[in-house]
Amino acid sequence: MIFALLSLLAPSYILVDGRGLALAATARSFSPFRPWPKDSAKYSATAAALESSKAFEGSSDYVHMKYHMGPVLSPKMHVYIVWYGAWDASDKAIIKDFLLSISTHKLEAPSVAKWWRTVRLYTDQTGHNITDSVIIGAEHDAHYSHGHSLTRMSVQQVLKSALAENNGSLPVNSHGGLYLLLSSEDVLMQEFCRAVCGFHYFTFPSIVGYTLPYAWVGNSGKQCPEVCAYPFAIPSYMPHTQPMKPPNANRGVDGMISVIGHELAEMSSNPLINAWYAGTDPTAPTEIADLCEGMYGTGAGGGYTGSVLTDDKGASYNLNGIHGRKYLVQWVWSPVLSACFGPNAQD
Repeated sequence: MIFALLSLLAPSYILVDGRGLALAATARSFSPFRPWPKDSAKYSATAAALESSKAFEGSSDYVHMKYHMGPVLSPKMHVYIVWYGAWDASDKAIIKDFLLSISTHKLEAPSVAKWWRTVRLYTDQTGHNITDSVIIGAEHDAHYSHGHSLTRMSVQQVLKSALAENNGSLPVNSHGGLYLLLSSEDVLMQEFCRAVCGFHYFTFPSIVGYTLPYAWVGNSGKQCPEVCAYPFAIPSYMPHTQPMKPPNANRGVDGMISVIGHELAEMSSNPLINAWYAGTDPTAPTEIADLCEGMYGTGAGGGYTGSVLTDDKGASYNLNGIHGRKYLVQWVWSPVLSACFGPNAQD
């Protein structure tokens, strides 16, 4: 997500994969879902999704996911994390294990690495696929360097101060570097809980000194778990839906994981907002994870997450990670299937 989720309609399309093979796209209808509050400008999309069918899984013949000739993240991906606010080591470990699971292929299916395979289907104009090699390059504890309330512009100031050349601890890496700013549950953010759960963009040289792709994701555990940690918490206007038990016993951090996955998939396929997206306006594109928000398994739709797995403690998940971790992560748009897809699909 860049600034807002838009449903952009266009004809079917042809994609050429990394081997030069033309892949015809066929599809049907779709309706992403996020339970925005009723007084939010985005609630109309929530209401429409709740009224829709429960058996579409995000497929559509109206989506025109187009390549705009910009770069994708094909080099080894270095993720640089800025921890903003107060973070426990145990919460950090849940997130870092998810990131490292992307490159760990010898895991029980369905795995995080197999989920990432769908992201890897996207290529640049040279035919190179998005990388499956992800490492955590460095971390920086920003504490509350810019206060307890952030804006989109102040996020860039935080990133600037996190760079080693500005007495921070992160290097400048414009070739395969992604910067991930994660705020704790007591930090406010402009439009958080009402229009965004996370967003990505690139830094402005006039502020940071460089053009670097970055994302912000907030912990909604105290502020709006029923919105940004859904389905681990449920809004009051969905009285017949029961919340799922989070796989890492932390609904705020478990909710962040899916949003982090969402933003990583989009940063990798559209790091400078000139690669893969639907629509003609790069300031408000529909990207590969926007199309599948709220979809975690077969049959998803209408606010229903789809069929997912349950562990021996009753927690819901759809992906296995390193160190025995389990995660619930939304599906992403497959350019081959012209539909949302994940490794736990039953058909």
